[in-house]
Amino acid sequence: MRILLTGRNGQVGFELQRALAPLGDIYAVGHAECDLADERAIRGLIRECRPEIIVNAAAYTAVDRAESEPDAAFAVNGLAPEIIGEEAVKLGALVVHYCTDYVFDGRKSEAYTEADSPCPLNVYGKSKAAGTQALVRKTAQHLIFRTSWVFGAQGGNFVKTILRLAREREELKVVDDQFGAPASAALLADVTAQILGQYRRCPCRGEFPYGLYNLTAAGETTWLGYAKAVVDIARGSGHVLPLRSENIHPIATAEYPALAARPANSRLAIDLLRQTFNLRLPPWQEGLEHVLQQLHRN
Repeated sequence: MRILLTGRNGQVGFELQRALAPLGDIYAVGHAECDLADERAIRGLIRECRPEIIVNAAAYTAVDRAESEPDAAFAVNGLAPEIIGEEAVKLGALVVHYCTDYVFDGRKSEAYTEADSPCPLNVYGKSKAAGTQALVRKTAQHLIFRTSWVFGAQGGNFVKTILRLAREREELKVVDDQFGAPASAALLADVTAQILGQYRRCPCRGEFPYGLYNLTAAGETTWLGYAKAVVDIARGSGHVLPLRSENIHPIATAEYPALAARPANSRLAIDLLRQTFNLRLPPWQEGLEHVLQQLHRN
């Protein structure tokens, strides 16, 4: 299979290059090769590559900056998936795309399911919701994976921020009233590869279970619990950190002002994906331990 991968330098794109390699020929591009805010560049790339599968791991992810750059966020997150969907239909190609928990307002008391309607609080969430909806309209041959709190050894993320602060400080305050499940980029890439392997072996592509699926690690925590786990696991992995987890203190969201509002509940129900594709989704701590070991070795 010929696979076109966008966002190769991002957290998920970096891991996808590894995970997708056994499935076929990977043509991976980053911003330098294709600016997803440029419609002509997107169409030209797809028409030249003529892939059987398009994996769109590129996104505008600066959540707070998006509040002052809505046009940039919507160009990459909202319009680009629509263009990709249009070109994919012409080729009969499958599109894999990634969405976010930030499409919800977080007011639901239980975990969000695939049937819940988006109601985003910020520009980033609105742009991601728009892109997902546009892709669904354009092509039925899509796999959309909605995830949350992504981290990895590549790129910037919460884990690396906490590690940096843990080297600089002996006390820290972290929000403790937002709930979700951290998802490692490696998990997202590996699950994507497993499902695409099933797609490749499927004798009748018309019967393949296309659609939108929640994909994150099992379990849940708060940003405070996440931060404490980062410090505890990092110290156990050999990282030298002045900060101890007992010196990370809880604060409310209202005490940590940000330009973009965040959902209080980012929990995603993952039963549909597990049952449909017969997959095990490990606890979020497993992925965190693996990444912290990688960062220690590097």
